[in-house]
Amino acid sequence: MTLPQNQPVRSFAPGTPERASLMAEIDLQRANPRRVLPVINGRKIDTGTGTEMREPHAHARSLGSYASAGAPEAEAAINAAMAARHDWARMPAASRRNVFLRAAELLAGPFNARLLAATMLQQSKTAYQAEIDASCELIDFLRFNVAFSEEIEAMQPLSSAAELNRLDHRPLDGFVFAASPFNFTAIAGNLSLAPALMGNTVVWKPSERAVYSAAFLMDLFEAAGLPPGVINMLPAENPAPIGEAVLASPHLAGVHFTGSTAAFDRIWRATGANVSNYRSYPRLVGETGGKDFVFAHASANVDALVTALVRGAFDYQGQKCSAASRAYIPLSLWKPVTERLADTVSSLTMGDVSDFRNFMGAVIDQRAYQQISGFLDYAATAPGHRKLAGDSPSDNQGWFIPPTVIACDDPRSRLMTDEIFGPVLGLYAYPDGKLAETLALVDQSTPYALTGAIFAQDQAVIDQLSLALRDAAGNFYINDKPTGAVVGRQPFGGGRRSGTNDKAGSPFNLLRWSSPRTVKETFVAPVSHLYPHMAG
Repeated sequence: MTLPQNQPVRSFAPGTPERASLMAEIDLQRANPRRVLPVINGRKIDTGTGTEMREPHAHARSLGSYASAGAPEAEAAINAAMAARHDWARMPAASRRNVFLRAAELLAGPFNARLLAATMLQQSKTAYQAEIDASCELIDFLRFNVAFSEEIEAMQPLSSAAELNRLDHRPLDGFVFAASPFNFTAIAGNLSLAPALMGNTVVWKPSERAVYSAAFLMDLFEAAGLPPGVINMLPAENPAPIGEAVLASPHLAGVHFTGSTAAFDRIWRATGANVSNYRSYPRLVGETGGKDFVFAHASANVDALVTALVRGAFDYQGQKCSAASRAYIPLSLWKPVTERLADTVSSLTMGDVSDFRNFMGAVIDQRAYQQISGFLDYAATAPGHRKLAGDSPSDNQGWFIPPTVIACDDPRSRLMTDEIFGPVLGLYAYPDGKLAETLALVDQSTPYALTGAIFAQDQAVIDQLSLALRDAAGNFYINDKPTGAVVGRQPFGGGRRSGTNDKAGSPFNLLRWSSPRTVKETFVAPVSHLYPHMAG
């Protein structure tokens, strides 16, 4: 099997055709606010409610509104998924794959600027951040998952001259509930498409903070020929009634989740409480929180380290589960690292993402703004914290949190242990002679184990750090930032309180949505129950 090539990342530099088409699409979408409705069995359902969708970097500007789904719509979506399952599960796997290959080509073509613009406008991503997410990563998920599914189908047992053995790769017995986050359009797409590709039908609740781009995803799937009822989309301002309905259904066969650790805990508790009511044991696949680290050794290249800290911590306003949020710098490098870091951070531009000169946009909404501001208020008043870079937040026009770097005297400060999910980087200066003790801090001071990075030049040191931090991150980077996993190259996921580590972007994830049946066909069946050893 030949794997596809990763979708190339375009530059969007001045004068490029992709820049011109994207700017035109942004203007078009701003001029045409959209009304988004739940999609159940291929039909759009207007519940009569209306929640505004706004641009985080210009929160007075509306992109339109969406109708919220509730418990009745959840029940209807479950019924639609169960009804669609019969034909979709029996459709040849090659035909299902064709739907998603067609979606990849549509996304690389006429749908590209649409999804990029939608991601920029509601999720406040710069053109480059939107490109690596809503274009490249999602196209890669579509194409690579198809290739991985072929690889799985080819996994067959041994046969002999007297018998033929095979695995029938069935979907799960029921429906899959997909719950997606606001920060990655590609994740929102993959949480639904991965189970669907394997023959499952899906009830999908997109984040209430990213309904706008979710609607364009549904447009893409429908244009690709996805049959009605295979993926049912339920936007909701209050997601609780939907969660309660799907987790109580006896037909729940799996949950594909990306979001907070607390939300996944609630899902796990609910499925545990209902386990005796389910027709089968649900598969729970989750990617949750992170407190991702960068550990620098005294031999680290300072320029490479500072670049990784800036991009790792402040790309997309730090709203990545993989974002660098805590860094450990040896005292011998503290002065050059912090001086260059402060100079670089002070030069970062922030504003409306439709102005392509900006490095950053706004955080997603008022709730995020207040939560992140709370960490900054804590650092400003609690002893042992020094701001090295960063201006004051402002919510006058958008939810803007400037990139901020804070030195922490205590390596167990909240800024070094708690997930912030914003553009705030905590730094701790460790004595060069306390390498082992500091590595233990990195490994043990947070409950998470999603991503991490080390910077060193000596191979023996690299080996030492890698072994000491083996359990601290599911995605581990050497001399690179702890973000930017690419489908097919760095399968993504972490352990501990960061999730089930089922590695999106690899066959491991797809295997979770398959329930194989072993089939043995005997060519000449025995006609006597007697065995040779019984002869007298």
